[in-house]
Amino acid sequence: MRQMFTVLALVGLVVFAWACRKAEEISYPATKTVDQVDDYFGTKVADPYRWLEDDQAEDVKAWVAAQNEVTFGFLGKIPFRPKIKERLTEVFNYPRYSSPFRAGEYYFFTKNDGLQNQSVYYIQKGLDGTPEVFLDPNTLSPDGTVRANILSISMDNKYAAISRGEAGSDWFEIRVMEIATKGELPDRIQWVKFSDAAWQGAGFYYSGYEKPAPGEELSGKNENQKVYYHRLGDAQANDTLVFEDPAHPLRMFGAGLTEDEKALFLYVSEGTYGNELFWKDLTKKDAGFEPLITGFEYNTVPLDLVDGRVLAYTNVDAANYRVVRIDPGQPATENWTTVIPERPEVLSGATASAGYLFCNYLKDANTKISQHNLDGTPVREIGLPALGSAGGFGGKRDEKILFYTFTSFTYPPAIYKYDPATGLSEVFRTSEVKFDPADYETKQVFYASKDGTRVPMFIVHKKGLALDGKRPAFLTAYGGFNISQTPYFSVSTLILLENGGVFAMPNLRGGGEYGEVWHKAGMLEKKQNVFDDFIAAAEYLIQEKYTSRNRLAVAGGSNGGLLIGAVMTQRPELFGVAFPAMGVLDMLRYHKFTIGYAWAVEYGSSDNEKDFPYLYAYSPLHNFRDGVCYPATMVTTADHDDRVVPAHSFKFAATLQAKQACDNPVLIRIETRSGHGSSNLTKAIEDLTDQWSFMFFSMGVKPVYK
Repeated sequence: MRQMFTVLALVGLVVFAWACRKAEEISYPATKTVDQVDDYFGTKVADPYRWLEDDQAEDVKAWVAAQNEVTFGFLGKIPFRPKIKERLTEVFNYPRYSSPFRAGEYYFFTKNDGLQNQSVYYIQKGLDGTPEVFLDPNTLSPDGTVRANILSISMDNKYAAISRGEAGSDWFEIRVMEIATKGELPDRIQWVKFSDAAWQGAGFYYSGYEKPAPGEELSGKNENQKVYYHRLGDAQANDTLVFEDPAHPLRMFGAGLTEDEKALFLYVSEGTYGNELFWKDLTKKDAGFEPLITGFEYNTVPLDLVDGRVLAYTNVDAANYRVVRIDPGQPATENWTTVIPERPEVLSGATASAGYLFCNYLKDANTKISQHNLDGTPVREIGLPALGSAGGFGGKRDEKILFYTFTSFTYPPAIYKYDPATGLSEVFRTSEVKFDPADYETKQVFYASKDGTRVPMFIVHKKGLALDGKRPAFLTAYGGFNISQTPYFSVSTLILLENGGVFAMPNLRGGGEYGEVWHKAGMLEKKQNVFDDFIAAAEYLIQEKYTSRNRLAVAGGSNGGLLIGAVMTQRPELFGVAFPAMGVLDMLRYHKFTIGYAWAVEYGSSDNEKDFPYLYAYSPLHNFRDGVCYPATMVTTADHDDRVVPAHSFKFAATLQAKQACDNPVLIRIETRSGHGSSNLTKAIEDLTDQWSFMFFSMGVKPVYK
């Protein structure tokens, strides 16, 4: 009989003495220190664990192995860990689909049968055809850590450009498959990152880097990105250089074409926010790139070319974004025509397909979709089944049917088929997850941050849950890079919810939920607002008796890992358990590795005298204090994370182990053959198993089974 988690025995069944393993009983690996001191504009900053930045060094590899031995030894003694893995494996075991997309007479979609490490691409003729496997990444490596995805389809629908990456690294190789035969061509494009494949004729444009120096593949700074054109059948060495800018080695470039292949766009950026936009008229022989937008203060994305005018999504003179029409012959902003004006709700995205414009708005972080003619006149609002998140509506100009996906915290992803002519939506595919959504409820509350700012937060739990201040709670957020956190479904959260726990997700400043004003209120010198918003969310959950300090876990990844590192060093007494995952934790040196310099537009840089003081003031690595009891902590990273390099987590964990002044454990879990996120489903389940096991164990809470 299946063993199911039931309501937690929250009082009397388990005492903290059973669960809280004393820190002195854990023999942490010895971590040497070095005499490294840096001078930042007269401020001397010690960096005793600088040696841990060299992940190829033998002593670092030995340290990693020793830390993992301690971590997995600790986790292996948690008695209910196998049952949590069993339940996670069960709930993940259901078919998952992507929305279909059309290429000529064929439709493509992905499907995961349930426990496959990677989703499989299928192809079928028409919507009623028999699906056949087109690309199965699970066959590409014994351990299932090679990912392969369709980047784009050639304009004549004959070829598919495929990205193929290994062990979770951001590096990938572009290959090409012939659609009719499902055969792979000999073309190989290596050392590609953050690039699409933009087809024109018998080839495509892509953005590539030079081959890194040996040993620096996963940590060296990524510089001098260039745009190339690859003609099918040619060797990569013979690809045509389309654009480079050696005077600005840290700028990034991307290329895109209109569907009719009449215009080539060149995107230029200096970081994760703001871009210049150039275009080339491909109908004119020997035409060069002409500027449409210069400067890096705003974001602009071209949507289509209509009657010789560029239809673009932009926040130029519109903090909540709008859609405009730009005449390439007169690109100055005073000559622009507004197609979709700015609204009080942020326009989080826009798509041109099927001869229409589809606009995705956010109202308090919930999706609203509107359809317009290409001249901006409204057609209709598209009704969604509930409050939640929707996306899709992509396709070519001649599409008759579009698809979109809707999901929410207790609403597994459902794919809808949409007729843009009539506005009729119908369910195309649903997910059959082994849980009853009617057992749970989602609410949205608003609370006041430190400076009085009104911040929204989603809270999910079982219906009728008694708010007695004893519930285990999991508080997670992001708060940066203009990224909006909208409702999403996660089967792993069921482990918490079905055991009487509370899931909470606030929409912090720094995100894009309320447009550019909200974003800028949480970046650069105002980054502390993000941490204050999160701390206020934790205080709200405790005040309203959703949980208590000892049963509050906080978690975040990447920029969210920075968030957790900052709040646990600023308010260590407020949290019981902390999970800084893949975090940007050394704010003085983050820009010296791989693509880190691109984040300086968001964070600032310690190379600048005006930025250094505020970065130093909150940098998690540099703000530990002596004699302080920090939460039970499990830092997580991976050996192939070449976005936020493991050195951040290594140095943070070593410092915290040295500073911890109480019995709370400090572990670091270092995954192998994985990157910025789990490289396959097996590793994801193992990572989540250890997260929930460590959380419950550290809280002194034992899940009970029937």
